[in-house]
Amino acid sequence: MPRAIYPSDITQDQFEIIRPQLESFKKTTKPRQLELYDIFCAVLYVLKSSCQWRMLPSDFPKWGT
Repeated sequence: MPRAIYPSDITQDQFEIIRPQLESFKKTTKPRQLELYDIFCAVLYVLKSSCQWRMLPSDFPKWGT
């Protein structure tokens, strides 16, 4: 099920511009199980709404991620 769209989200096209920079920081680890776009949008949601990590809407990845 796709997650809801929030005012803090950026478009996939905008995200593709910064994706290479975010992925360049990745060390050799196990394969990513969550979509990087969803995690980035969760960070933007927290920054825009000033909510706590544990108060993220349930359609974002779990707060412990």
